[in-house]
Amino acid sequence: MNKLIKKIQNTAHQHDLWKKGSRIVIGVSGGPDSVCLLDILAQLRPKCDMKLIIAHINYGLRGKDSQRDEEFVRKLAERYNLKIFSIKPIIRIKNSENEMRNIRYEFFERVRAKNKFDYIAVGHNMEDQVETFIMRIIRGSGLKGLSAMQYKSGKIIRPLLGTPRAEILRYLKNKKLNYRIDKTNKENYFFRNRVRNKLIPYLERNFNPNIKKTIFEATGSIAEDNSLIQELSDKVYGNEAALSVRKILKLPPALQGRVLLRFINNKIIDGKNVEATHVSEILKAIKSTKGKNQIVLFKGLKMTRKGDKVIIEKLTH
Repeated sequence: MNKLIKKIQNTAHQHDLWKKGSRIVIGVSGGPDSVCLLDILAQLRPKCDMKLIIAHINYGLRGKDSQRDEEFVRKLAERYNLKIFSIKPIIRIKNSENEMRNIRYEFFERVRAKNKFDYIAVGHNMEDQVETFIMRIIRGSGLKGLSAMQYKSGKIIRPLLGTPRAEILRYLKNKKLNYRIDKTNKENYFFRNRVRNKLIPYLERNFNPNIKKTIFEATGSIAEDNSLIQELSDKVYGNEAALSVRKILKLPPALQGRVLLRFINNKIIDGKNVEATHVSEILKAIKSTKGKNQIVLFKGLKMTRKGDKVIIEKLTH
């Protein structure tokens, strides 16, 4: 068995990514990571008795190149004898990373749910993890955010997360597998591209030539610490409609912010875009000794502290 395939099989077992008979939607852009992921899962399909389908998004941002990407992925689907689902969405905010990410995962989830599949596999690799970590440090993030991406998060699985990009390219070269290159990856318009093309090489040259490996290992350690704090916050948070100020302030500082995040996640919205600075503002308002009600506005939400109660609700327009 190929070395990388064996590695991914071990990773799947270690992180419980799938079980025998699992049905998996594979997000395939046509780039090296997704082509590698597709081939590896196709190789493991007989042994693991997996059912596979492909999901592809044609953002149309690169004109004919985007169309060629879709045609390439359709040919891959034919080669592997897999059903393919694709869309060409209208991008409201051109070149918005967040919007494209939301469109991508919403589409993948629709495909998964419609076909009653179990998981969505995406091709994030080790460098993607490192870039995400650095981006979150720059933007401001707590421990949960600095855990970066997980091998398994709900229905999303990332079998290649611990694999360096060089190993992926070597696999494709050895197997003579073609893939598409997104020329915009060399442009520095996107925040992620600036981190990848400018900041990380600078850190490698001037601080630590093994910075990517160092950061990746750190994310694993942070994830373990985060899991422990999450377990403790789950025990503390009781699904209340409002939180008690006294109850929050009795908690260790590490748990105070986490309980607030849990409250936001469970009661109002998906809190993945709520940053450490927002939680800090809320805690400052909660700790205020002023007699009047304290209000914090963030991410379309309104936090109000009335006496001993903390209430978070959507802003109405």
